[in-house]
Amino acid sequence: MNPPAINSERLLERFLRYVQVDTRADEHSHEVPSTPGQLALGHLIVEELRAMGIHQVEQEGSGLVVATLPGNSDASAPVLAFNAHLDTSPECSGKGVKPIVHRHYDGQDIRLPDTGDVIPVAGNPDLAALAGHTIITASGKTLLGADAKSGVAIIVELAQTLLEHPDWPRPELRLFFTCDEEIGLGPHHVDVDKIAATVCYTYDGMGSDTIDTETFSADMATITLRGVNSHPSEGKGRMVNAIRAAGDFLAALPADLAPEASEGREGFIHPYVLEGSVAEAHIQCLLRDFDTAKLRDQEALLRRVLDDTLAARPGLKGEIAITRQYRNMADGLKKEPRAITLAQAAYRALGLDAELTSIRGGTDGSQFTENGLPTPNLAC
Repeated sequence: MNPPAINSERLLERFLRYVQVDTRADEHSHEVPSTPGQLALGHLIVEELRAMGIHQVEQEGSGLVVATLPGNSDASAPVLAFNAHLDTSPECSGKGVKPIVHRHYDGQDIRLPDTGDVIPVAGNPDLAALAGHTIITASGKTLLGADAKSGVAIIVELAQTLLEHPDWPRPELRLFFTCDEEIGLGPHHVDVDKIAATVCYTYDGMGSDTIDTETFSADMATITLRGVNSHPSEGKGRMVNAIRAAGDFLAALPADLAPEASEGREGFIHPYVLEGSVAEAHIQCLLRDFDTAKLRDQEALLRRVLDDTLAARPGLKGEIAITRQYRNMADGLKKEPRAITLAQAAYRALGLDAELTSIRGGTDGSQFTENGLPTPNLAC
């Protein structure tokens, strides 16, 4: 039996509708979710799912949307879950998104009308392979929001397609949509026991034929340096400047252990926040490696650099705090290899040979997997 065909025009319309809802995450917000637009998009999805006949759907106070599409085949079949996040990056505006549909793309540079900026084919080699296809861009002043509203649209359209073809056998499906993935909070309000699925797939990958099966393991280091302030006119022998000490600390980090000097499976230490005064300075560093054990090596390196920094400036005090973030999903996926093999089989059924890839970053699936729900990441 051939699988039912996806209504591509309806999928496109759904995607265009979703990207026009401003769901930009806010890392400085104390609200849950961090912005009201995420609640608005979640509410829209709840209404659409109910309208197509899904009755088991709810939006929690955290913004999390969870829906169940009952199975119509073997009751003993494992429950599958699909996930995508509603929010978009805090680094670029998501307000007033004007999506532009380029049908039968001609393979040339793309000029964005609102700013005149150009997306050059030379700097984006993947564009050349898309000649003749339909692609969507923003208009220049905002991001588009395809990360991960393309995944949201795919999951909702999948549900409608399956409901329109009740003869196509399916297991019970759990569909859930998270908030604030872009600021690292997506899984915080997800109870994987409540999701109660055997495996899950996030739609948050790049390309069209990849399965992400490995991510970085990640920690964050916060370095606090405490100096001694005094009036500058009487600073000699008294002042211990925490800002200068922070500069010493950063200068002592190995240049080859930085994001701008690493690639492939190489890890890094990434100082990304520096703030402070003479009296106190704070540095935040991301620690990343595919080998979880090497995070301890990075931590040990930071502690040695801190000891040297303190020794060079008598009176300076300091400490390092390590915050655990997420772990390489490959470790957890080994416990349920079907999560990968079934996805590969699905790609083969579509005539595609899916590439198993590693992400130099993380996904919500990293934390879902660590919490007991094996979750590879699919291209969308």
